[in-house]
Amino acid sequence: MPVGEPVDLVRHWRLSTVDARTPDEHALLLRQLLDLEGLGPEAVGGIAVASSVPAATAALREMAARWFRVPLVALGPGVRSGMPILYDSPREVGPDRVANAIGCYDLYGGPSIVVDLGTATTFDAISAAGEYLGGAIAPGVGISLDALFHEAAALRRVELVEPRSAIGRSTAESIQSGVLYGFAAQVDGLCERIQDELGPATVVATGGLSELIAPFTRCVEIREPWLTLHGLRIAFHRNHEGGVSG
Repeated sequence: MPVGEPVDLVRHWRLSTVDARTPDEHALLLRQLLDLEGLGPEAVGGIAVASSVPAATAALREMAARWFRVPLVALGPGVRSGMPILYDSPREVGPDRVANAIGCYDLYGGPSIVVDLGTATTFDAISAAGEYLGGAIAPGVGISLDALFHEAAALRRVELVEPRSAIGRSTAESIQSGVLYGFAAQVDGLCERIQDELGPATVVATGGLSELIAPFTRCVEIREPWLTLHGLRIAFHRNHEGGVSG
């Protein structure tokens, strides 16, 4: 299962989403991260955002204008994505899903399926012509585990490593089997159903938990950890011809 990386990805960081974070706080965090890498604010030539939290999007817009004085593209309605959205209501499609589809089609063409293993597990289908067709949404691994441990007091969190067999011989192994093999089976099952309608398609996995689940699937051909960032970069360029390439 090859692991790809978008062209021109120079640095990457992961931060938690805090709705109440102010534009000044966003600017401080970003400048500190750049400083850790020996970079200054002049390294930022533009900002692209995929956000479904309006308050966070507004704060980032103000940060970009006030502290970095660079253009910001927030993927969503009214932004040129270069990809027809064939959802019944295109405004309902999450910007991260659109970014994934843009990045996947650019790298691998279509038909293709993106499996994003994050807070939710999402499945997105792209046609051979580069159209976003729709997909499926399921509770993510983290959400499901939180519910399991909260509702079943006798169960405790365990290290998620491959068990000796699918038939767990301890509570820890049973949870490992259920999570790793169970979610992998969910991915395979939904991808097979989508391909029944779409036809043979390249299956690409992304998201923070793809490294954990994708190796146990049969259908995932490629892991692309930074697919969303690749799609965002493309969207930025489609809306700002003079945008930076990194």
